[in-house]
Amino acid sequence: MEFLDLPPMLGAAGTVRLPGSKSISNRVLLLAALAEGETEIRDLLLSDDVERMLDALQTLGVCWERNGDSLDYRVRGVGGPFPVKHAELFLGNAGTAFRPLTAALALSGGEYRLSGVPRMHERPIGDLVDALRALGADIRCTANEGYPPLHLRPASIRPGGVVRVRGDVSSQFLTALLMALPLTGVETTVEVVGELISKPYIRITLELMARFGVQVEQHGWERFVVPGGARYRSP
Repeated sequence: MEFLDLPPMLGAAGTVRLPGSKSISNRVLLLAALAEGETEIRDLLLSDDVERMLDALQTLGVCWERNGDSLDYRVRGVGGPFPVKHAELFLGNAGTAFRPLTAALALSGGEYRLSGVPRMHERPIGDLVDALRALGADIRCTANEGYPPLHLRPASIRPGGVVRVRGDVSSQFLTALLMALPLTGVETTVEVVGELISKPYIRITLELMARFGVQVEQHGWERFVVPGGARYRSP
């Protein structure tokens, strides 16, 4: 194969502004909502997933505001579990909102119904539900076991010890658990069953949690220890 190099006739200069990531955007939004203090978020990605998360957080009692027509937002955190204890959330097909919110709400001590579009109801969530049930969460799959829609009811959460979650289906299950466990205030170890996929996404989760003041102790990709007494605080 031959190549022909064409030298540029003119140079290029300027500033490139890349769009945000929906995975990072929704992680930051949830952490900011659960944290103490106000968080300024710049260049948030506007997508269906992010809009679903913003709507859900507002329904759950989190105040946020957008800076004019920019992509900059200010979120006033609630400093712990969500204050609204009864809510119905429609999350479309937003997996990056549905799964983390499921874990956070399961540990918030309220009654919640989570649903989405028909495609969302075909996406498995059973491994996350099983892990949360092991902590004492009361979660019912209202149509097919292991799939949304979900009905979450108040329960006596039994934090601490070891909870196991599969890592070979979706890294979002582990991400959801890790981000929600500081709400219990008790040291808890998460053990990953199977080969963890999408490790870079877990690295993003850990780095963002650290930015908000929670340092997770990592033992390879098989075991993670969420410290007791940890609370999210705005960076």
